[in-house]
Amino acid sequence: MQEANGVELAPLTTMRVGGPAARLVVAETTDEIVDVVREVDDADEPLLVLSGGSNMVVADDGFPGTVLRIANTGIDVESADDCGGVHVRVAAGEEWDDFVARCCTDGWSGVEALSGIPGLTGATPVQNVGAYGQEVAQTIASVRTWDRQDQTVRTFANADCEFAYRHSLFKGSPYRGGGRYVVLDVLFALRPTELSQPVGYEALAKGLDVTIGDRVPLDDARAAVLEQRRRRGMVLDAEDHDTWSCGSFFTNPIISSSAYDELARVAADRFGADAPAPPQWPTDGTGVKTSAAWLIQHAGFDKGHGMPGPAALSTKHPLAITNRGDAKAADVADLAREVRDGVRDAFGVTLVNEPIFVGHDL
Repeated sequence: MQEANGVELAPLTTMRVGGPAARLVVAETTDEIVDVVREVDDADEPLLVLSGGSNMVVADDGFPGTVLRIANTGIDVESADDCGGVHVRVAAGEEWDDFVARCCTDGWSGVEALSGIPGLTGATPVQNVGAYGQEVAQTIASVRTWDRQDQTVRTFANADCEFAYRHSLFKGSPYRGGGRYVVLDVLFALRPTELSQPVGYEALAKGLDVTIGDRVPLDDARAAVLEQRRRRGMVLDAEDHDTWSCGSFFTNPIISSSAYDELARVAADRFGADAPAPPQWPTDGTGVKTSAAWLIQHAGFDKGHGMPGPAALSTKHPLAITNRGDAKAADVADLAREVRDGVRDAFGVTLVNEPIFVGHDL
């Protein structure tokens, strides 16, 4: 375990903003994670759990308590057979994309479309990370956590995780200004095959020159996903400021059918009856999912909006707010508010930020 005071948090996040932590502790084992959380909670002090920092915008004032950086490691195959599949337990501190790469190499199918997503494995169930037609909820068997309220290790089966679009029980259980559950490891149930799961995303299918529903070799699927993400500035690159971001900054709105009809009416009034209607996709519930990127662009915020300022929309994708090199957290928040409020004024839809704001909000 490593410990230091006054460590700047900006370099530990993909947005690269944020002031210092009063105390930073790096926990390299599961026992160390639990010990630090118990110590801080027993002292009734502020706690911030830092995973890969890819979904967090820390205030310029920093964090006035203990920041716990998750760094436990381990990928253990618990069972593997053609009938029951492959069950792999992954420590929360393992790099997510390293795990996905191993899955593709070892012939474990189910997470290949999630290639290139930055961050650590323990954060993936919290956000129910998803991309290109896959979500981690489709392969998670269980999540082992430390319950801060009951001070005990608690394991949740998939059905108990309350997975939804970019949401889970772990994200929706606040406790003392943070989350109630600290993820220790995740058990994945994967399929032993050299082929991907059916391709479920149109742009990915085009990139692979296949049709929706086809399956391709895992390595081909991973390469195609990484290419799609690079084109959108979604693969981390220190030399490319379009990747100094939290990825997609706003979630795709899920609205009622009547709200979508009103959105389509407003769009037709604004752009003409012959213009394409806003995108829509069915959901598991009664709502309609539409595109945050479409709303942002059609509200007048194009790629690169905000440049040459310190924070701007990506030059590759309007859904990403980026740090152009010397942005502060306040700059990121100001741009996010401008975009959110502009979309609401134009279309009556309020976008919801995907990253967590620490020490400030929108």
